[in-house]
Parts: sequence; structure tokens; C-alpha cells
Amino acid sequence: MGALSHLRVLDLSRVLAGPWAGQILADLGAEVIKVERPGNGDDTRAWGPPFLKDSAGENTTEAAYYLSANRNKQSVTIDFTRPEGQRLVRELAAKSDILIENFKVGGLAAYGLDYDSLKAINPQLIYCSITGFGQTGPYAKRAGYDFMIQGLGGLMSLTGRPEGDEGAGPVKVGVALTDILTGLYSTVAILAALAHRDQAGGGQHIDMALLDVQVACLANQAMNYLTTGQAPRRLGNAHPNIVPYQDFPTADGDFILTVGNDGQFRKFAEVAGQPQWADDPRFATNKLRVANRAVLIPLIRQATVFKTTAQWVAQLEQAGVPCGPINDLAQVFADPQVQARGLAVELPHALAGKVPQVASPIRLSKTPVEYRSAPPLLGEHTHEALRRVLGMDDAAVEALRQAGIL
Repeated sequence: MGALSHLRVLDLSRVLAGPWAGQILADLGAEVIKVERPGNGDDTRAWGPPFLKDSAGENTTEAAYYLSANRNKQSVTIDFTRPEGQRLVRELAAKSDILIENFKVGGLAAYGLDYDSLKAINPQLIYCSITGFGQTGPYAKRAGYDFMIQGLGGLMSLTGRPEGDEGAGPVKVGVALTDILTGLYSTVAILAALAHRDQAGGGQHIDMALLDVQVACLANQAMNYLTTGQAPRRLGNAHPNIVPYQDFPTADGDFILTVGNDGQFRKFAEVAGQPQWADDPRFATNKLRVANRAVLIPLIRQATVFKTTAQWVAQLEQAGVPCGPINDLAQVFADPQVQARGLAVELPHALAGKVPQVASPIRLSKTPVEYRSAPPLLGEHTHEALRRVLGMDDAAVEALRQAGIL
């Protein structure tokens, strides 16, 4: 039994932030009913190629993007633009603990599916709204996507090669990181609301915004600005507060060196054959190394090109200096540590026979994550869920299907 196996989640969200939160709750044992539009469903089902291939090697309709965020869920198709569909969603909400949605501000009120309407029929409901900009403020009505929020929220001003370098300019992170972080923060907020409900009773509304999350996750860079009034500049792969902490060239590629303290720098200098660096008045402390970054980094780059990446990693690991290669994803999933931790799993799939998944990083000793089911086909559980949760008989479900509600 999962830690959240006593809970039911009604997931009205699409794309990534909301489904990511729903998948985390599902991994932890919650029953997650994903409500989708009949016909097309979650937008990400069509966000390909690549698509999952069936047993004959042909593309299915299941995009890899969709498969990344929807395992352990049940898919129910309901057209809630129609009164009969709205009634079904309200009945499901009345029997749920949590609802996740990412419609535009006020978008669900027209269907009677907003928080105030559902609170009236289920005061214990925890209702999580995920939007680009939140429920208030001058941008509240705007749509928001991860890429534009990375730009608007400052992340891209910190990511990319420095001015003056070849290829200089802002660059987005290679995954939809703002969406992922919003899903994580939403999960934390939902669990906090559950704890409050257990102690004091009553549900509540959670207002999550991608922009809020992005600004909050600027972390030390935000504080660098707030304490100095100076906007941090792009440093490529370098660190604004630690030196050396970046990529360096090797005889056969590149590697990452992450020196976290002066003792580690001394060990690195010895491995690099330059022990005098550790006592050099320009480099002896991290503060000095940051101030003299422009002098030290070229010296290190001149030294690192004489050994291969594997040699640097082996020698520095033996010396206790944090470092590592720059792996592509094939190398990631072939890495012995990744394999030892079981970060790639497979689940049975109705069309493909099996589908690969990236395992949850959550490790609980008493209530471990369970991989119960693959990301569902569109509407795969409509009939079963309505019978089980709402007590509808086969004839009633079929009548709604014939009417185009399901």
C-alpha cells in the first residue's frame, strides 16, 4: 500500500506541470483519475515524434512526451463543455480528495467547476490551480508556457555563453524545468494542505503560478541581485560564487570540475601538477579565486587538455575532488550508478507490449513507490471508473457514450 493509497485525485490538467504533480501523487499510491477531452485528450499525446512503437514497430498515437508524466493514472474522457459532462465531473469531485487543474483564470467557472462551486459540494476538497501567472495581478488572464516563463522569469538571462564569446546569448534549459518545478511545488502544497485538513479539517484552494516558481527558484542568483542591486551576467557553465566550478577541455572531450572548498582546490592543484596554485596569493581562497577568475581559468584550461576525461575523473575521484563527465542520455542510462539505482523501468502497455519509464527518485523505506500501470490510453478507464466511483450501470455509461459526452 502506498503512502497516499487512501486518497483520490481528480486531474483536469494537461501538458506537464499539473500532470507531473498528478504522477508524483499516483506514484505514492493515490488513485488518480485523469479527465480528458473526448477525441484528442491531453495535448501532449500528439506532441511528437517520437511516438511509442507497437509490437510491429509502427508508431502508436502515444507521444513520448505524454508518456513521461502520466503513469499510474486512469484516463476518463468527459466533455464537460456540456451540462451532462459537468454533472459527471462534479460528482467525481464530490468523491475526491484533491483536484488539479491548469485552465486559464476563471476558465472553469463557466462550467461550474471552479473552486467555489466545488467547495459547496465538497468542503474537504483540496483544489490546486496551476496557471502561468497566478490568480491575481495584471498578467493573471494571460496564458503562460514554460519557455516564455524561463525568459520572463529571468532564468534565460543567466543561461548561455557570456557576452563576447562565440555563440553568446540567452539559452533556455533543455527540459521544461519551470513546468517540472511547478509540479514539484504543487505536490508540496497539496501535501501541506492535506496535513492541515487532517489537523483542522476542511480543504482549501492552492494558487500556483509558473512565474512565481521560476522567480523563487532563481535561488542564490536572486539573492546575488537583491543584495547588490546588480543583475548577474551569463557565465556559461561557470559559477557566479565558486571558482573553479565549470567545464574544462580534456584530450578527448570535456569534463566538469566542481571545487567546493580550499582543501579540494589544493588537492586538484596537486593532481594537475601545479601545487603552487594552492598557495598563490591570487588563488589561495575561493574569494581570491573568484576575484581572479580571468587569470586562473585559462591556466587550468591549459593544464586539463593533456589528460583524457577518464584520466581526470579517475585521478580526481581518488584524490577526493568532485568531478564528472558530460554524458549524453545514452551514457546516462548505461552508467553503472544509474543502473544500480534502477532509474529505468518498464511497464506493460496495451499497444506496445511494454513501455519504458524513468523511475521516481523518491525512496521510502516503508511505503515505496509502486509502478502499477503504464500511462493510460485515451479513455481507457472511462467505463470502469464511472461504474466504480459513481455507481453507474452499463446502460447509463453507454447512453452517455452514444450522446458524445464520454
